[in-house]
Amino acid sequence: MPDFCGEHGITSEVEVIAMCDINTACGRTLKGDDNYRIVVEAATLA
Repeated sequence: MPDFCGEHGITSEVEVIAMCDINTACGRTLKGDDNYRIVVEAATLA
């Protein structure tokens, strides 16, 4: 699958958020407002 995506220019959209924004992100996901992957930045976990 990665080879196919690379050959056809298929990419994903990612939003990187800080841990302090996780509640807002979860609310958006539950409402269906997100159309891409949300990733929590590891540096903000401390």
